Amino acid sequence: MEWVKIIGYLAAMLTTLSFLPQAIKVISTRNTQGISRLMYIMFVTGLALWLVYGLLIGDRAVSMANLLTLILALPILLMTLRRQ
Repeated sequence: MEWVKIIGYLAAMLTTLSFLPQAIKVISTRNTQGISRLMYIMFVTGLALWLVYGLLIGDRAVSMANLLTLILALPILLMTLRRQ
């Protein structure tokens, strides 16, 4: 594997895993009080668009990182939307 791809996979892994502690905390406590709905709507939309982009250009690192983060962020968005 060439070094450019290694950098891409490392960056994808770190940014995706950095989101994991927040996702675990919010999902386990169901406390979304301090979370901005608008921010999460924008974030999840951006992740979905990055996923589509990664698929269209055939970049596995971009696609997988954004798919995994989307899987973690979507439940949080849904919880913030249910919090009325």
